[in-house]
Amino acid sequence: MFQMSFSTFRERWELFVGAILSVAVGVALVQASMLVLVATGDPRVPPGLSRQAEDKVREGFVGAATVMGMTAFLAVFLAVFIVSSTFSFTVAQRRRDLALLRLTGGSRGQLRALLLSESLLLGLVGSALGVPFGVIAKYAQTWLLVEIGLLPDGFTAPWRLWAVIVAGVAGVGVALAGVFTASLRAAKIRPLEALRETGEAARAMTASRWLFGLSFAACTIAMVVWAQGANLIGAMMAALGISVFGAVAMSLLSPLVVPFMAWLFGILVPGSTLVDLAQANLRDGVRRSAATASPLIVLVSLLLGLAGTFGSLAAAGGEEAKRSVNAHLVVTSTGEEAERLPGIEGVAVASRQNTVDIAITVEKTQNKRVITRNFYTGIIAVDAADYARTHTLPPSAGSLDALTGNTVFTGPARHADRIDPGRVLAADVGGQPLELTVVGGLPETLETGDSFLVPRQALPRQVWAGAPTETVVQVAPGQDPDDVAERIEQAGFGQVRTVSGWAITRAENAQDGNVEILTVLMGLAGLYALMAVVNSVVIAGTERRREFAVSRVTGLTRPQVVRTAVVEATAVAVIGLVLGCVVAGAGLLGIGGAVHKAIGATVVAVPWTLIMVVAIGSVGIVAVTSGITASIVTKERPVSLVTTKE
Repeated sequence: MFQMSFSTFRERWELFVGAILSVAVGVALVQASMLVLVATGDPRVPPGLSRQAEDKVREGFVGAATVMGMTAFLAVFLAVFIVSSTFSFTVAQRRRDLALLRLTGGSRGQLRALLLSESLLLGLVGSALGVPFGVIAKYAQTWLLVEIGLLPDGFTAPWRLWAVIVAGVAGVGVALAGVFTASLRAAKIRPLEALRETGEAARAMTASRWLFGLSFAACTIAMVVWAQGANLIGAMMAALGISVFGAVAMSLLSPLVVPFMAWLFGILVPGSTLVDLAQANLRDGVRRSAATASPLIVLVSLLLGLAGTFGSLAAAGGEEAKRSVNAHLVVTSTGEEAERLPGIEGVAVASRQNTVDIAITVEKTQNKRVITRNFYTGIIAVDAADYARTHTLPPSAGSLDALTGNTVFTGPARHADRIDPGRVLAADVGGQPLELTVVGGLPETLETGDSFLVPRQALPRQVWAGAPTETVVQVAPGQDPDDVAERIEQAGFGQVRTVSGWAITRAENAQDGNVEILTVLMGLAGLYALMAVVNSVVIAGTERRREFAVSRVTGLTRPQVVRTAVVEATAVAVIGLVLGCVVAGAGLLGIGGAVHKAIGATVVAVPWTLIMVVAIGSVGIVAVTSGITASIVTKERPVSLVTTKE
């Protein structure tokens, strides 16, 4: 069997190139991601940094580890999906060969063994190619994570042999898992039905495809409904699940949708002979069209789903920040400069919020062990009375009136740590120890928020005088906020923004952080999906030599045949884009409902720019690949192909 599999690889290599590359890239990414992930577990902070800078570096290591974990998961998922869809299409294209094997004495078990041995060979070749690619991928991922600011300069991920072994085993497992279902289906089809293309062989929707397609669709709908009442973390996870499950469901059920979309394509596009022929090919070659559309569905649903989810959360965070502030202006300065703001004409309240450089230590008992955490960032010195007048977010515990003397309020970033009122936290204020009693806390918000609020009177003046400060300004009744803003600027304050402009800036900054993560994940999903699309188009084109030849002997010229193939492929690409947008829209529906529950307003960010880039890029690549493939396979004389059997 293995020798026969090797012969199949050698003779029909073009059917397996895409799957081999998918496994190779998957192995490379899993190997590189594990190496980087392990290296981030032992963070080496560059010397000479401030405590806040060290905190930021450590947070970057955590973010990099999260990205690498998601990268490894996506790599395995996409590899299994693409290998499965590619090999299923390949088996469908070889059904006559497999039927002849059965008619000459081969049993169902031997047929399954043949296909599984081919997948084993595919996995071994892909894993062998993926190991050296993994070295390149490791350096590429490290460079990208350093460039986007998640990792510090000079970060390296040491080589570990076990990561190579695990990635190689995963590559072989991906190949076997991807081919297993296709081998079972191929063995069930009767050989005469396969030769005549009737019965089970002619059905694009098999029982397993119905079962898994409807199951994944039901799970997708259930997650959309559940996300409406979930908290934001749950809704975000649901949105990611909707993108994955919805993509799989739509891909499995695409043979049902493609004929309808082909009919709709014929109505919307002006009729001509070539368009009518392309439409007929779409309806007739449902399996071929579905195989080409599936990776595009995955590409669009993942890219737009991730971008829309993160973008919506960032926009909702900005809206929440705007709603939580009862003021007109936000002024950026130092703490010393901000002391002059209450004396400016038209300023009714000036709530100064100094980002101070102090440390607060929190001890927590977990599994009978005392865990100590030091916090250096997000510690804000405030005047409690002014803060309460300018901020509308109600405390989850305690009252801001108690925030006087040596006390502390936990901020939204520490809400999940459950630091109860009454606890005494140790603080380091400019080298001097200070004990702060917790008197309350603020609830969790969409943004990370501040870690702690400390009364300014509890701190020496030199601690907050030079600290970066945001002052939230309420304008006196009867005063024009624009006039007051002009007076503040004339008084020497550099940056004066409206609350709306300040909130938009916060949302944009949050979105910048999301884009950093999306840069890695979208690049991975895009690479994989485009590989699968190109592979499906090439396989479909190379296996249609005789069909193209028949078209030519019946009167079409070679350029007309090529144009027909391009029109058909473009229509399939558009179908894949539309179905992928439907899945991404379901994810946005879920996150929109959760945001409405959280802040009382529906905020959804549709990534229109990304939609245009993906649409133009995908359609362009599919059209070019289809045109090149059709041009190559129509070089031979049509008469010689018509008289032969495929």
